[in-house]
Amino acid sequence: MTFQAPESSSGQRGVIFLGSTGSIGTQGLDVVAKNPERFTVAALAGGSNLPLLAQQAVSTKAPLVGAASASTDAMAQAIKEASEQAGAINYRPEILAGPDAAERIAREGSGGVVLNGITGSIGLAPTLAALNAGKLLALANKESLIVGGALVKQAAAPGQLVPVDSEHSALAQALTSGTHAEVSRLIVTASGGPFRGKKRADLVQVTPSQALAHPTWDMGRVVTTNSATLVNKALELIEAHLLFDIPLDRIEPVVHPQSVVHSMVEFVDGSTIAQASPPDMRLPIALGMGWPHRVPGATAPCDWSQAATWTFEPVDHEAFPAITVAKQAAQTSATHMAVFNAANEEAVDAFHDGKIGFLDIVDTLAEVVSNYDDAAIVGRELSVAAVLEAERWARNAAHERWGTL
Repeated sequence: MTFQAPESSSGQRGVIFLGSTGSIGTQGLDVVAKNPERFTVAALAGGSNLPLLAQQAVSTKAPLVGAASASTDAMAQAIKEASEQAGAINYRPEILAGPDAAERIAREGSGGVVLNGITGSIGLAPTLAALNAGKLLALANKESLIVGGALVKQAAAPGQLVPVDSEHSALAQALTSGTHAEVSRLIVTASGGPFRGKKRADLVQVTPSQALAHPTWDMGRVVTTNSATLVNKALELIEAHLLFDIPLDRIEPVVHPQSVVHSMVEFVDGSTIAQASPPDMRLPIALGMGWPHRVPGATAPCDWSQAATWTFEPVDHEAFPAITVAKQAAQTSATHMAVFNAANEEAVDAFHDGKIGFLDIVDTLAEVVSNYDDAAIVGRELSVAAVLEAERWARNAAHERWGTL
């Protein structure tokens, strides 16, 4: 899809938060709290952290609240207790519960902006619901675009989908400097994670706690582990390809450990436009919710009065082969990336449960993707049902590899 800005809209925007108790959601709520003249909370949807979701609901007075892993009664009780503690005894929101709560809230919530901060491919249905309902989608749930592919692209009107990942937000900003035909390459930066500079042999004994020790970003378990394996960067390259309609062979990763330059666009005349800011997700979140307008003070700017060094180095694809595996998967069929992503979700859990080693994560992806026959398993036509069946197959195949079925 060609990225372009929607028409300007004035006034206060109501934001629907999906995954409100996660890293993206909590930071997005902080942006709203600091900019009450620009944003209100129209709805909240959270996962397993019921006490935090209830606190968020009470503090924001969200009229609609959903919990994926709790009953309506349990959610109501949690809100009652949080209300009593906060002295807000008259707060009575509408409550939705169950696995489809986020999807219903994305579709039925009164806000015009949906911030999808859910982790994993379970964000696909809410993504499609938001787009089909005509809402502006600020997308941090990269997996829904990656596994949904053409389904998401077809559902999105021009300017309706705004990326929130820092790298893709940077690309969207830099791309305004030229036309699509003038783009030579997209350069997607990577911090390198906690194991930058390590060789494959150095990673055999990596522990879960070491994998979660990211040097720059504060993220959840799945995304932090994905950053350590570079699976996250692999997903981001596929996401950039889908968002901006640039062929994969013209999208390059580069390691930039300072995480200040968030990505770059190289144009045909040799010019490279970079977006730089200190590593703070509040900037791309605020821009996503307020698009096409910037939110003053979203984050502190770079301090140009202080000496600083920014370095760039190539990715070691031998030590970190996830990007190569993902590119091959994306170029094979419409559902191969669903297989890649689902197998990875299972492998990350298995690693943290002590069932497999760190190197087994990407080794599992490579084997499962290689064994997947889309025509035999789901057919050639892309649909939500095909994505779900591909994911089911991949999860089973991963567990069969470990002998844990």
